[in-house]
Amino acid sequence: MIKDPKSIRIVFMGTPDFAVASLQALLDQGFNVVGVITAPDKPAGRGLEIQQSPVKQLALSYKLPLLQPVKLKDPDFLEQLKAWKPDLQIVVAFRMLPEVVWGLPAQGTINLHGSLLPNYRGAAPINWALINGEKKTGVTTFLLKHEIDTGDLLLQKEIEIEEADNFGSLYNKLKLMGAAVLTETIERYVQNEITPTPQFNAGQSLKSAPKLEKETGAINWTSSVCTINNLIRGLSPVPGAYAKLDGKTLKIYYAVAIEEKITVEPGTIETDGKNYLRFACQDGWLQVEEIQLEGKKRMKTIPFLQGYRFS
Repeated sequence: MIKDPKSIRIVFMGTPDFAVASLQALLDQGFNVVGVITAPDKPAGRGLEIQQSPVKQLALSYKLPLLQPVKLKDPDFLEQLKAWKPDLQIVVAFRMLPEVVWGLPAQGTINLHGSLLPNYRGAAPINWALINGEKKTGVTTFLLKHEIDTGDLLLQKEIEIEEADNFGSLYNKLKLMGAAVLTETIERYVQNEITPTPQFNAGQSLKSAPKLEKETGAINWTSSVCTINNLIRGLSPVPGAYAKLDGKTLKIYYAVAIEEKITVEPGTIETDGKNYLRFACQDGWLQVEEIQLEGKKRMKTIPFLQGYRFS
């Protein structure tokens, strides 16, 4: 292996804001990023204006060579990638790579993942750790191989999940932690200070992190109040957990779980019309504090109640 981590030729692959912190850290610390690969521009928002990915925006600001392949096995793309002569590739929140891509560099391809692997393999590890009520999570760097998120481990760092955390806050914490762990990984890996460790999961019952679907956010009031509150935390601020209020979709962004014996049917709504709005669950009340009714803006519950008339 080359012994100077700052001299190796690195190709960075990523798309969303989560990956921006890692690319910025590489640039700030003087790593030799010879090219960036990100998703093609696509229409987004109400006006469906063409949007550049956050990673593309950062790459352009540094005038870095940039590729946006539609297909990762496209011969023209592969020729351009080979022309960059990467010694090492870094993947942060990108898509699944074919072996012809991840196997190209002599030193392999390192992936940063937002969980403590082997648990929470998949597309939405931060969301599912919260939805499942975990007390801790973290980030992992590992070497890519065929099966998704199964490669040999390099470094891991753990963080406590606080009761006040939701997807947004935990995402930001792991984004910054991941960037620091990634740069440390590259430094130590290139200098042979890390021994890649196979993920041992024989006989283990692993928790997964599949892609979020619309139905993932549907609240089932017959569940426990803590289970429902964890779902809300795991999907706030996006895409949002939701229920129905007077036939309209109600997204809930923040709530308080009140565990107590109840005598009404789950899903029953209780409100004084001024100060509180709560829903009955299996074993208590979910008092909603920040909501958005279909067709309305997001707001706190008290101002919502001041302008709303229940049918």
